[in-house]
Amino acid sequence: MKVSAIVPAYNEASRIGAVLKPLVSSSSVDEVIVVDDGSDDGTAEVAQDFPVQVVKLPENCGKAKALDEGVVRARNDVLLFLDADLVGLTKEHVDKFVHSYEESGVDMAVGVFANGRKNTDFAQKFNPYASGQRMLTKKLWERAKANVHEMNYGIEFALSKLAVKEGWSKEKVKLEGVTHVLKEEKRGFSNGMRERLKMYGDMIKWLFKKI
Repeated sequence: MKVSAIVPAYNEASRIGAVLKPLVSSSSVDEVIVVDDGSDDGTAEVAQDFPVQVVKLPENCGKAKALDEGVVRARNDVLLFLDADLVGLTKEHVDKFVHSYEESGVDMAVGVFANGRKNTDFAQKFNPYASGQRMLTKKLWERAKANVHEMNYGIEFALSKLAVKEGWSKEKVKLEGVTHVLKEEKRGFSNGMRERLKMYGDMIKWLFKKI
């Protein structure tokens, strides 16, 4: 099974290397595509130091659009989505994620944090299907694409809601010791809180959206 990993990134220059290093060292991943979603901090330049394909969008378009830009360029049918701000990710995590998806035969695998950081662990225990760490096929992404193209942070909820509606088989894969940087830490408290509220608003919007 050949896997294309897609990493959407917006102003993650100081963090994306910690995600790309284990990805490119994993024999479970055939190619890595970074989609720089209009960053102005040199994210694309950092990514270019790794043996990955880098797509630079001229402006910030949102996560759903960034993911789709990566999917269009992926040469493989199986897709691995990973956030660019993960902390503690290792080659072993990547291998476990891919192998679990392959061996289980499910439609979609969802990576969830465990024993990494209390607040992010709790958030994913409360709602694991809000996780940005996913594995699925191009065919299923295309099924969801018409429903999620206008979404931003609601992309995870959109995928999960469609999966329930259509009866996709799913599996949660624990990523022990992995967490991510909070928005308030990345953008400052005010800007981070603003982004968080927007994210929650998109998620709530999706919960009430008909598919």
